[in-house]
Amino acid sequence: MIIFNSKEVLGFDDKKFMFIGIPLVSLMINLILFGDLIEEGLLNVLGTCQFIAVIYTFIFWQIFRQLYLQVTKRHPGYDNAHKRYMVLVPLIFIGFFIVKYVLNITLDPFLHKLSSIYEPKPLIESLSSFTFIILVNTMYEGAHLFVELKASQLEKEKLVKANISSQLEGLKSQVNPHFLFNSLNTLASIIPEDEERSIRYVNKLSKVYRYILEIGDKKLVTVAEEFNFLKSYTFLLQERFGDNFKVDIDVPEQYHSMYVMPLSLQITLENAIKHNIISKKQPLYVNIKVKEASLLEISNTLQKKKSLGGSPGKGLLNIKNRYKFFTHHEVVVDETADSFIVSLPLLHSTRFL
Repeated sequence: MIIFNSKEVLGFDDKKFMFIGIPLVSLMINLILFGDLIEEGLLNVLGTCQFIAVIYTFIFWQIFRQLYLQVTKRHPGYDNAHKRYMVLVPLIFIGFFIVKYVLNITLDPFLHKLSSIYEPKPLIESLSSFTFIILVNTMYEGAHLFVELKASQLEKEKLVKANISSQLEGLKSQVNPHFLFNSLNTLASIIPEDEERSIRYVNKLSKVYRYILEIGDKKLVTVAEEFNFLKSYTFLLQERFGDNFKVDIDVPEQYHSMYVMPLSLQITLENAIKHNIISKKQPLYVNIKVKEASLLEISNTLQKKKSLGGSPGKGLLNIKNRYKFFTHHEVVVDETADSFIVSLPLLHSTRFL
């Protein structure tokens, strides 16, 4: 497949690059091969040589430009640079001798007869041509990597903004009137029945809001911190739903010093409550465990509500966007016949804190 539009592959249009590069490269090769004609005063002959050099440079440039575009299209991006090198170097080497052979039996006789100039030394001509082909391909690669790096930096800036926005969104999801309304309703029902129980509820509620205020400017928190918050949060939920809602945490102590996104577990629980039926006949069970050394798995029984307002999946999208800023490991969301599973990468690094 011939690629004429380099922008879709390289990220930039190389028309100006070719417009300047072809005459410049042909002039440099011409001076290497026939520079002594200047001392002899044969400038008209040198001009003819330059015309021929432009033709050859144009042919080589277009052929190896297409070769580079094809390989880059197959192995795009910064991460595949080593693959491109491994493929391009032997292809350029083989392709050069094939093209040179074809030109020797087709175009060379006609052009040398036209110019009536002695042929340059084959070894010097081949070495200079091959060197400039490598140089031009290196320039293409450098420009391509520069564009990729610039795009990567812009994407990183977007992720930073998304991370900040999503943290604020996470906080809003906790302090919104709906959550507060449910909490106060539960408290109002407890107070007449059991004073000590209501005091415990108020204490847990205060811990939830204290945690929200404390992690407002944090990008990561330890698993231990998130679990401590989750205990208070699940206490409030269990006071509201009773035995119809249960959370089981089975995570070994060795993982408690690793890091997760603030409120990521809370948003996952909130998502489960929002989208599933919770009743005496259909209690909702949530299990939190380490599936692998690098994944914290939160699974809940799947019993979807028939009708649901709002925007399903918004909370999980929030978590995914936040994780993209810190790691290339993705948040994995999976659904089986009877379970909904969210797997969060456990992070080691503290450099963002």
